[in-house]
Amino acid sequence: MSTVIVGIDASQTAAEAARSAASLAAALNKSLTLVIAHPKGSSAHLAGPGGDSWDATAASGALNTARQVADSLRDVVSEIAVVEATGKPADVLVQEAKRLEADIIVVGNRRMQGAGRVLGAIASAVARNAPCDVYIVKTT
Repeated sequence: MSTVIVGIDASQTAAEAARSAASLAAALNKSLTLVIAHPKGSSAHLAGPGGDSWDATAASGALNTARQVADSLRDVVSEIAVVEATGKPADVLVQEAKRLEADIIVVGNRRMQGAGRVLGAIASAVARNAPCDVYIVKTT
């Protein structure tokens, strides 16, 4: 079975794009892969009550977000994979599309408005470099 991949983050527009990608995957009888990227080396040291402290990394937050999105989509498509990677979102999406031999990359249209912009930075970079079709979801 082939896959539809979608880039996600913690935003509402990404959740809307993921829901559209899930519907598309289900209609085409394909699996869905959620791809979440985070910057290299991003972490924070957090202090809690009673002297507790821990390191929170972008990876742990990203995986938590991805799991929540995946859980919200199980009613639409049954086969969902999650890929978490370090790097710029557009680069990660293109790399994963190549690695997975994806059929379609789904991205939202966030930050695509304005007279001076034809496409937002992520959607534009994905469209220029994608090894497959790119579907841009109207989320705003």
